[in-house]
Amino acid sequence: MRVNKKYSCLPAEEKGIHIINIRAIEDIGYDQHESTLLNSLSKNPDADCKYGLYFRDGKRKVDYILVYHYKKSSAGRTLTRRVHHNDSSARSTKQDQPLPGKGVQLEMGESEPHVDYHEDDKRFRREEYEGNLVEAGLELERDEDTKIHGVGFVKIHAPWNVLCREAEFLKLKMPTKKMYQINQTHGLLKKINSVIQKITEPIQPKVAEHKPQTVKRLSYPFSREKQHLFDLSDRDSFFDSKTRSTIVYEILKRTTCTKAKYSMGITSLLANGVYSAAYPLHDGDYEGENVEPNDRKLLCEEWASYGVFYKYQPIDLVRKYFGEKIGLYFAWLGVYTQMLIPASIVGIIVFLYGCATVDENIPSMEMCDQRNNITMCPLCDRTCSYWKMSSACATARASHLFDNPATVFFSVFMALWAATFMEHWKRKQMRLNYRWDLTGFEEEEDHPRAEYEAKVLEKSLRKEHKHKETDKEKLTWKDRFPAYLTNFVGIIFMVGLTFAIVFGVIIYRISTAAALAISSTPSGRSSVRVTVTATAVIINLVVIIILDEVYGCIARWLTQIEVPKTDKNFEERLIFKAFLLKFVNAYTPIFYVAFFKGRFVGRPGDYVYIFHSFRMEECAPGGCLMELCIQLSIIMLGKQLIQNNLFEIGIPKMKKFIRYMKLKRRRSLDHEEHMKKKQRYEVDYNLEPFAGLTPEYMEMIIQFGFVTLFVASFPLAPLFALLNNIIEIRLDAKKFVTELRRPVAVRAKDIGIWYNILRGIGKLAVIINAFVISFTSDFIPRLVYLYMYSENGTMHGFVNHTLSSFNVSDFQAGTAPNDPMDLGYEVQICRYKDYREPPWSENKYDISKDFWAVLAARLAFVIVFQNLVMFMSDFVDWIIPDIPKDISQQIHKEKVLMVEVFMREEQGKLQMLETWKDNDKKKGENCNNHSPRLSRSRSGSLSSCHSYPLDV
Repeated sequence: MRVNKKYSCLPAEEKGIHIINIRAIEDIGYDQHESTLLNSLSKNPDADCKYGLYFRDGKRKVDYILVYHYKKSSAGRTLTRRVHHNDSSARSTKQDQPLPGKGVQLEMGESEPHVDYHEDDKRFRREEYEGNLVEAGLELERDEDTKIHGVGFVKIHAPWNVLCREAEFLKLKMPTKKMYQINQTHGLLKKINSVIQKITEPIQPKVAEHKPQTVKRLSYPFSREKQHLFDLSDRDSFFDSKTRSTIVYEILKRTTCTKAKYSMGITSLLANGVYSAAYPLHDGDYEGENVEPNDRKLLCEEWASYGVFYKYQPIDLVRKYFGEKIGLYFAWLGVYTQMLIPASIVGIIVFLYGCATVDENIPSMEMCDQRNNITMCPLCDRTCSYWKMSSACATARASHLFDNPATVFFSVFMALWAATFMEHWKRKQMRLNYRWDLTGFEEEEDHPRAEYEAKVLEKSLRKEHKHKETDKEKLTWKDRFPAYLTNFVGIIFMVGLTFAIVFGVIIYRISTAAALAISSTPSGRSSVRVTVTATAVIINLVVIIILDEVYGCIARWLTQIEVPKTDKNFEERLIFKAFLLKFVNAYTPIFYVAFFKGRFVGRPGDYVYIFHSFRMEECAPGGCLMELCIQLSIIMLGKQLIQNNLFEIGIPKMKKFIRYMKLKRRRSLDHEEHMKKKQRYEVDYNLEPFAGLTPEYMEMIIQFGFVTLFVASFPLAPLFALLNNIIEIRLDAKKFVTELRRPVAVRAKDIGIWYNILRGIGKLAVIINAFVISFTSDFIPRLVYLYMYSENGTMHGFVNHTLSSFNVSDFQAGTAPNDPMDLGYEVQICRYKDYREPPWSENKYDISKDFWAVLAARLAFVIVFQNLVMFMSDFVDWIIPDIPKDISQQIHKEKVLMVEVFMREEQGKLQMLETWKDNDKKKGENCNNHSPRLSRSRSGSLSSCHSYPLDV
């Protein structure tokens, strides 16, 4: 067999870098058995490179991994494709299969292999892209001899000069040699802080980053010209792994591959399947006996464990490992969870107050008193009979637990709580910005997305085809108009679909209630309302969970067809659409029960019908607040238990298991390969890719809505949210540390658009709670009765006041009960809940003046409550400064110190120049005192004397 060696000179050739393509093992007569024997006698090379954390030389650290799929030859296993150059010969290595048409000539009788042009195209793109990475200064090493069949890995290392160059481009703030003392509290505050530290010591994580610091290094944007300012004693640790991977990712994003139809960055190469994955490596294993200490292991022990649920989070270590954006999410989640503690305590007190006063509540006592003998009108036509009000005693007593004067106070408290939470978070955010050196950080415009560049190129090609001169093209609103129209129609359709499903559940409730009322068993008739409510809420919960997943996919598709220019624009538009659809999906059934159920029923003899056969459903005698509480609690708890926790645990484990089974089927399981320990990049490849923080934020924002929007009907909502979040923090932490590939660290100084959404929900909560208290509960009718109609200043007679009378002879034909004697006596007058004139009045069944008095009081309460609470919230916002005083002082101190450092540097330069000038003068004087023989060459001597400072 003849051997044809390949040498492919990429653009890096002009820098003295050659990248060699090596043919497979069969082509060069390599004996695999001899290799196995030699390897068994030599030292394990995988241990030298710490099983994939370093290059094969054991010195250069792997900062990033590119993964691709390739097809192996069926003739046999290929050569171990691990090629590396030392630093003196080359900065990089690049090796791949031979290009098409240039392969080894086949012997007679050997069949010609099938040419896969699609795979060849991918290989060409990889070759060019990796060559461009080498030109950018990165060092590469390829590995195709892995336990994962058909998967190759490209290891990337950023040398020191590249790190310095990119850190300067990105304006990364790095710690300098200058250290300064952090201002400490004095006197009483110091003693209080020391006492608090001693009390909270058991709940502090045992990590170095979490300990209180008394000194801090002065930070400054890195500059290669001012390297003397920075502490470069240990270059290997100056840029940590998070910073190194961020720098490499920036290079990967801006490096292009131009052999394709259009310029392609790493995101487009991933989308087109040229590479199948790109990710930084985890620091090492997190479990095992002989595991070396690393940040991942420390996070697993002190953060991602349910056994430390009572401890504070090591936020600084989270930021160090995952970056500022993820660190801010967990910091925000921790602040939100802490703020839920006082809200939960007050909610429990309000609930206990309702429990303690239920036996003293006069309206519920009157409803439960069988001596009143109040006969109520039928709840449905024909099949339903008259019923006693005392049969709804349990509902009335339960309603008082959530419908009492304390709930009004709790609504005001929660509105102020929301404002305080937002202010507290802003202050916490500023403290983190100071600690993480983000005070002067400004987000620069990101690189255009690959999809946007493709659309722009397509537009320019169309114009060139029409022989038009084109400047630099960009997408205008005309180009995006079809996408905008699709977005508008799609969102309207999805919202309409949600309303249609809620309407379908309403029909189910009405028809089921009518069907159960026909039941001949007394137990079936008595439990109609409970059965209908429970089953309808469960149906709503299932539909909400299913539509949540569907709406998430639809929101992403609608955002993709808009083709936003940058990743930030894409994320903000996706968040807005997903939040809008999921908000409508989650809260529409609750809005119906709170504000629409029982409002459009009509009256006996003149009911409102759906499809001419189904009567609109009514609220229970105690009001709809109890049913609203049931609806809210089941949907909130169900979403948290099933969607947030069960899905987050189950789905990633299921995906991981499926991926493991696929790899196991594809892997060639010879004994040697099976016993070999996996490399770090192979282990991380089997983990789930990071999908962004949008799902994590979204579930918490929806929960925040449950806690604030309808808190007047469910005071225990903060308690259930607190219990969920205690588990959620550790669940998310475990997922990030053990289940997901390490995400690329992203710098951010705030939580972005989520803060505006939180503020909007807080303002909306004030309005909604005002309407819930005013229109859904009986708080306003009770106040009106107490101060306008009560004869003795008590609530005695309130129930009778809220009921109107109806003469059974006025029923429409075919709507009267089939069994009018079901109660054992003939009914002449039945009662129903409404403010209407009695049948013996001149304007019988018309709305009475009591209705207008109550309505006026309700509207007045909404206006007063809304404006008062809004004013109090704005006052809290104004009185609490956004930036803590000590932080503003420290920031000012940093600026002054930095000016001092540069002033000293300038003074040192001036002193050095003056020294040089003095030396120059002395040299001139020495030249003037030379002998005549030397004076003949005076000019030359002087010139050499004067040139001395320049040489220095």
